[in-house]
Amino acid sequence: MRLVGPSGEQVGIVPLAKALELAQEYDLDLVEVAANARPPVCKLMDYGKFKYESAMKAREARKNQAHTVIKEMKLRPKIDPHDYDTKKGHVVRFLKQGDKVKITIMFRGREQSRPELGYRLLQRLAEDVQDLGFVESNPKQDGRNMIMVLGPHKKKTEAMAEARQAQEARKADAKANPGKSQNPAEAEAPSEEPAEA
Repeated sequence: MRLVGPSGEQVGIVPLAKALELAQEYDLDLVEVAANARPPVCKLMDYGKFKYESAMKAREARKNQAHTVIKEMKLRPKIDPHDYDTKKGHVVRFLKQGDKVKITIMFRGREQSRPELGYRLLQRLAEDVQDLGFVESNPKQDGRNMIMVLGPHKKKTEAMAEARQAQEARKADAKANPGKSQNPAEAEAPSEEPAEA
């Protein structure tokens, strides 16, 4: 077999008994790396440490991996302006977090004969959030509903990194100023203590 040393150096072609003897001498494991090669390739290594390091690398990769999430927001064609602002705020938050947003307009009864109302509402929403996201799927009628998908300009990983940095900055600020309140509204509000009579 061809033997590779503990630091990656080529030992050469050695018999199995000699390889096992070297493994005992170095107090390492003899691991077959390429069984199909001619001759087979083995390496001297600490197998437990190798498994641990590869598991840690896999865990780190999973931690940095971003899962694509599609959030859904449902609207009605005759939505109140305040309700529209609230729903738009949710869409903005989702796009800032790096998530896609599926906007569904639900038509009932006679509203189904006026799909242009839903189309106009979707176009208005797309224009209102165009700095954060873009129209990934144009509005299309699907039975009683009209659907449009908005995609964020920045990737989920970028949004997660920004959120982490903001959180670390808040923690650092809290350590630097431990007496100050975290909520600016609380800090500015006058204290309501009862007046002594």
